[in-house]
Amino acid sequence: MILRRWRGAVRPEDAEDYLRHQDETGVREYRGTPGNLGALVLRRDRPDGLVEVVALSLWRSMEDVRRFAGDEPEVAVFYPGDDDLLAEKDAHVDHFEVTGADLDPGLLEHLG
Repeated sequence: MILRRWRGAVRPEDAEDYLRHQDETGVREYRGTPGNLGALVLRRDRPDGLVEVVALSLWRSMEDVRRFAGDEPEVAVFYPGDDDLLAEKDAHVDHFEVTGADLDPGLLEHLG
């Protein structure tokens, strides 16, 4: 299993709009791609006043990641409207092989 990680940052006043936009674009496209096993979106207030957003997606294989991201999966995928909301955007994406997991069976109840 592969974990794909991307990060960016938005101004506080754009945070809710961006998170909604990301759900309607990137997360929707992740979930619609065969081989995607799920996605998490994280946010945190940074000391510099921006809100950092991290998107984590889980994939069966790098072949499945390429089905979503193309032939250069380390290059981030952006959507129309991203530039209007993102104050910072990382053009690089990291991929990690998941070597173990120990998740609480009730985890999904807490994400709702």
